[in-house]
Amino acid sequence: MSNRASVSRRRRVLFVVALAELLAMSLWFSATAAAPELSAEWGLTASETAWLTIAVQLGFVAGAFLSSALTIADVVRPRYLFAGSALAGAGFTVLIAGVVNAATPAIALRFLTGMALAGVYPTGMKILAGWFEEGRGFAIGVLVGALTVGSALPHLLRAVGGVGQPRVVLYGAGGLAAVGGLLALLVEPGPHQAPTAPFDPGAIGRIVRDRATMLANGGYFGHMWELYAVWTWIPAYLAASLAESGNGGVGGELASLLAFGTIAVGGLGAAVAGSAADRLGRTTITGLSMGVSGVACLAAGVVFGSSLALLVPFVLIWGFAIVADSAQFSAAVSELAEESYVGTALTLQTAVGFLLTTVSIQLLPMVADAVGWRWAFAPLAVGPVLGTLAMLRLRGLPAAGRLAGGRG
Repeated sequence: MSNRASVSRRRRVLFVVALAELLAMSLWFSATAAAPELSAEWGLTASETAWLTIAVQLGFVAGAFLSSALTIADVVRPRYLFAGSALAGAGFTVLIAGVVNAATPAIALRFLTGMALAGVYPTGMKILAGWFEEGRGFAIGVLVGALTVGSALPHLLRAVGGVGQPRVVLYGAGGLAAVGGLLALLVEPGPHQAPTAPFDPGAIGRIVRDRATMLANGGYFGHMWELYAVWTWIPAYLAASLAESGNGGVGGELASLLAFGTIAVGGLGAAVAGSAADRLGRTTITGLSMGVSGVACLAAGVVFGSSLALLVPFVLIWGFAIVADSAQFSAAVSELAEESYVGTALTLQTAVGFLLTTVSIQLLPMVADAVGWRWAFAPLAVGPVLGTLAMLRLRGLPAAGRLAGGRG
């Protein structure tokens, strides 16, 4: 195969996998976007409403830990694991829309949805790692960008017809995810795909004992402390800020549209940062990104209640930076970890990272109750600080020479 044909094929694979990821990840915040209507319809408490999101995080953690322990991501063919997981998650979401009318079964189905998504996100990264050796940071950046836009889609569904119609959001996300699962079946293993590995219970121990891999994970954990808490509660922050500035009367559509924009613009951030990290180094780009987003956690209190002319660009810059580094932690692990168990290493990374998000997601409304939404995001700044320190330490190790073609 000529080099031009090879490049063209890789681009097609990247497009298909990214589109499949975008559609499948619309499941993540489907119930979160519909939560105002579901809460009113089912008489949910504030805690039960929060659990519509937290259950997905915990389900993802459970699914990822199970996958890591059994090395499922390296034993099952990636496209089949991706497709089956996306279709299962779509089915659980459709069940919520069609037959559920209370908190307990909805939360249980959201937990199962999270377990299913543990077979989508890390698996998509493994598929692309098999196709991209050169430009891997950009490829995984595009994938995370697709994930980001997909996570924002339910807010767009709500903004364009789902206010007062929660089942429009749930059925819509379920249908999109099913299409994404079917698309994944079109992707063949790449030339750099490690062969299917045997079950090896010792793989986890070797991953945890590798200092460079764990420092890359440390950067990811600091990043995740901030990311999903902001994504979950930015609609509440925006609604409160709009009310403070006198724009609260414009309705839920504006807050949902701004929430969509804040999350979705991260898709561009992830792709741009991926290309930059391949040229400038993963530790450099992750440090810059976490620096911007960490400052934004504190600046959110200053911007709160300001005019749309200031609020909108602020949240778009924050949304761009907050996820820009995400793919680079995964790309780093794919370059540092044992080749035969890259899928397991990526799944373990995401499992622990998402476990942390369950703490920060629950923390924010408590802080908001105490000090209001103006300063609710301030405690999240500690994550980017610790994550940046971990990546700086990684830069000083000899193993950093394996990152981004020797650029660190």
